[in-house]
Amino acid sequence: HHHRRCHQHHQQEQEQHQHTHHHPLNDIVAINQLPTNTTSSASKDRSSYIVDKNHNKKQETNTAIMVKSISLLPLVVAGAAAFTAQQPLNTRTTTSLYGGSSGYATSRAGKEERVATIKGLLETSEMIFTVPANSMTVQESEKLRRSMPEGTTVSVIKNTLMNRAVDGTEFDSASTLLKGAHMWFFIEDDISATIKAYSAFLKETGKKETHEIIGGVLESTAYDAKGVDAIGKLPSKDELYAKIAGAIKAVPTKVARVIKAPGSKLARAIKLAGETKE
Repeated sequence: HHHRRCHQHHQQEQEQHQHTHHHPLNDIVAINQLPTNTTSSASKDRSSYIVDKNHNKKQETNTAIMVKSISLLPLVVAGAAAFTAQQPLNTRTTTSLYGGSSGYATSRAGKEERVATIKGLLETSEMIFTVPANSMTVQESEKLRRSMPEGTTVSVIKNTLMNRAVDGTEFDSASTLLKGAHMWFFIEDDISATIKAYSAFLKETGKKETHEIIGGVLESTAYDAKGVDAIGKLPSKDELYAKIAGAIKAVPTKVARVIKAPGSKLARAIKLAGETKE
């Protein structure tokens, strides 16, 4: 009996040892007994991790670009403002020939002011005449202005403004000449000298064929090109002064010569008057 109890006790110890002892083969068996989809599930988990990681990196990159763009925005705005400030507001070129083309000049107030200026020139002018304004450079127009005598004003005027200015004045017949672009001459004093100066300018610049005088107005009468040319051939003010001065200077000499001439009626009359007085 005692022997059987010892044998049972020994068997129990062996069973306990088998249950508690971990053998490496058990791990191999456990691994082999895993489901076949365990590896694919792990791969999917790893792929999901990689995709999520790449997505997070892309979001971080986009966020960095947005932050950088926002930080550069003030610099871009400042640069644009500086560039705009450096640009001239009016890019149209002002010339001496055509008087510029600012916004005010084309406004109603600008046109009214221009008409008033033309009326002022008409009030002080004895004669006006016009020539073509096209195909003339700024340098040529400046040269023409400098060649004019004192008291003569040269100006390019739009037909609509000139028509309004001459209306109701002694120069209203100038409206018949308003065709094409015109350069007008306002002559206060020396008519002949002005016309002669313009003829000399045409000869010097070779524009006689293209820029002949169109016509003019003198004492409420309109003249064509030939009429203006004929007026220009009259003696100028300086020439008239010279002739008058010469005539006045010659009068005493002629009177003395007549008085002293022997046998002259004036000499005999003077002598007779003296004898009668005695």
